[in-house]
Amino acid sequence: MKIKVFILLTSLLSFSAYSSQDCPEILQYEFKKLHSAEQVKLCDASSAKAVLMVNTASHCGFTGQFSELEELHQRYTDRGLVIVGFPSNDFRQEASDESKTAEVCYINYGVTFTMVSPQSVRGDSAHPLFKILAEKSAEPRWNFNKYLVNPLDQSVVHYGSSTKPTADSLVDAIEALL
Repeated sequence: MKIKVFILLTSLLSFSAYSSQDCPEILQYEFKKLHSAEQVKLCDASSAKAVLMVNTASHCGFTGQFSELEELHQRYTDRGLVIVGFPSNDFRQEASDESKTAEVCYINYGVTFTMVSPQSVRGDSAHPLFKILAEKSAEPRWNFNKYLVNPLDQSVVHYGSSTKPTADSLVDAIEALL
């Protein structure tokens, strides 16, 4: 009986963490954290069952979605959801200074999920991660597009800006992965 329990626990632990060699391609990126010198490796940050990637902007009609993203983070982080925000000025609605972006996220909305430094998310200058997300689903047409990534099979489900983070369709998809 003890051997079976040990094998089960070993399997569960290896399922929830990626080694550098078996990290899914879609998570093999490193970013500078927002308004910090610290780096975040998506694989290290997401021994997750689900990763929600969101292109954000500080001065957009959808900026209030930070509150619902934080709500999702608080509700599901212990169950294996990782949320990563990617500020972008591709739609000309991001603060020109990274400290102002950090202020909007951390002070105005109390964000505690991972936010990285500003990235390009569309077109030829898009970060390679967002090129993969676009290939697998859709290029963002505006701020606050949400990409729900299943790290196991690297599938991506896209939700547009008007889909609120706590919308039933998104929450049901998150729960299905968890």
